[in-house]
Amino acid sequence: MSVGVYVNFDGNCQEAVEFYAAVFETEQPVFMTFDMGPQDPAYPVPEEAKGRIMHTNLLIEGDLVMFSDTFPGMPFTVGNNLSLIVQSVSKENLTKYFERLSEDGNVEMPLQQTFWSELYGNVTDKYGIGWQFSYDENLK
Repeated sequence: MSVGVYVNFDGNCQEAVEFYAAVFETEQPVFMTFDMGPQDPAYPVPEEAKGRIMHTNLLIEGDLVMFSDTFPGMPFTVGNNLSLIVQSVSKENLTKYFERLSEDGNVEMPLQQTFWSELYGNVTDKYGIGWQFSYDENLK
């Protein structure tokens, strides 16, 4: 299991991550935009979201830091744009931790299957800390 940091931006994620990659002399980041995911005709990706970054990451001195843009219209406050991400090979542990942090918290996305993970969800705990949970069978 690992716990990492997830940083959100409001439309300038690619610019920021390219800057961080240069600062820390990392490999060039690979960017996934919102329009690169599977498309659901019932919920088309709005034009203003298509170029925004859905996910990217950098390995900085051995630690994985993940980044994305917010979806247009989502609230964004500088200073509150960080969350912790818990990745695990144990769906049981992810579910247990998610349920515990959900008590008196706010579930933004219930644990569910997504196209990038068999089990993913996010919650803000009762102290205002954002948590993401993601099953990753490839973790060591």
